[in-house]
Amino acid sequence: MTETTLLDLQASVQDKSAFNTLIDYSRLADAFLEYIAKTQPTRIVSPTHTNYIFYQYGEEHGYRLTRPLNTDLFIEQSRMFRNSFERFVSFLQDLRKYQGSILEQQNHKKFIEAGEVNKVVYTIQQSIGSIGDSFDNPNQTRKRVGQLFETLIRLLIQEVGLECEPRTINIPIPGYPGYEMSYQLDLVFSHNKAIVAAETKFIDVTEIVGSVKTTSKDRIDKVFLDKYLLTKLLGRDVPVIAIFLHDVQRAKRGESIFGVNSTFKSDHFLGYTVALNRLDGVYYVDPRPEMVANERLSEQIRDFQTFLVRDLWRLSGG
Repeated sequence: MTETTLLDLQASVQDKSAFNTLIDYSRLADAFLEYIAKTQPTRIVSPTHTNYIFYQYGEEHGYRLTRPLNTDLFIEQSRMFRNSFERFVSFLQDLRKYQGSILEQQNHKKFIEAGEVNKVVYTIQQSIGSIGDSFDNPNQTRKRVGQLFETLIRLLIQEVGLECEPRTINIPIPGYPGYEMSYQLDLVFSHNKAIVAAETKFIDVTEIVGSVKTTSKDRIDKVFLDKYLLTKLLGRDVPVIAIFLHDVQRAKRGESIFGVNSTFKSDHFLGYTVALNRLDGVYYVDPRPEMVANERLSEQIRDFQTFLVRDLWRLSGG
């Protein structure tokens, strides 16, 4: 059997017909981890944040660097990942059954305490992102990497029993007959099977709008504005949440190019909260330390696992 190459992994990421199930995602992550183990690219520890690492590919791939990877979340060994993913699938099955009372199930207590939901999701998505970083022009796959994160979150919400689909809506502008504002919504989800089709004209009162992005950089203002405009134009409160993977990027620090910078703008976040409206939930797979330490931020921002095991059911009425 021939070994998987980085070119094979690149082709998988670009395949528009792939990634229809969670198993598809796990296979790619496992293949990437196997590739890393066999080829052993240079592993570089960030001097500014030692829990973040980079992989540097070999000469045949232009010595290109991956994005920063948080070793508190990123599972580097394929065997450990496969075991975690197996527990993850079992957990999702029980989550579908027990919904908001999953926290009372003793058999998943250790899984939840270890934050394995975040670890599995982070490892899968950052494996995809790291493969994207290996292209001659990483910008050519940036959109694809983001699309795959949206699909991953949609599959997870569907896996636990909720209706969840992207949707485009056209909302008439009050006072201006014939004029409409078009909205492409990443996700609309509901516990009550309110979604009939992707072409549904508006948003049902039982539905929640979700914005899903790999990072909030240059995007957080749009999420707040979406909440404000949807509520204004539809004449009622529309629940809007945001789900992000992380808010970090590689940065140069002195002579080193392996520093890590936060791209989260706390002042902007709090300013939009005051000037526009508070979002109904903001969730990070890899939250920044200040999101936990800052009381004003921590009351609004939580980790993705909290969304899946608790807030999803509160929001959807499950």
